[in-house]
Amino acid sequence: MEKFFLENAVQAKKKIEELVTQGYTHDDIYIFAHNQDREDKIADALDSEQVGMSEMGFLNKMKNMFTSRGDTLRSEMQSVGLTEAEAQEGESELDKGRLLLVAKR
Repeated sequence: MEKFFLENAVQAKKKIEELVTQGYTHDDIYIFAHNQDREDKIADALDSEQVGMSEMGFLNKMKNMFTSRGDTLRSEMQSVGLTEAEAQEGESELDKGRLLLVAKR
């Protein structure tokens, strides 16, 4: 698994293109942003994945409907393979307006 902190969607697009040339598929690439709307728009525009029921499971996905965005983000990051410490670091970077891109096979 690889993770990258990026400043904007332009950098994310470039990194996704690099990863695809390395053999990753768009289904292997997840993008996270602190703002849900921003995350949705970037993921749609760049054809990357968002964490869903298959990664989190039904109960965790339902629980996240009632938790803070930070708690939800950390939970989603862990569901794609980041450790608790990596998820905390990731959320801290997202708080600064950066994007987190995770690629896993």
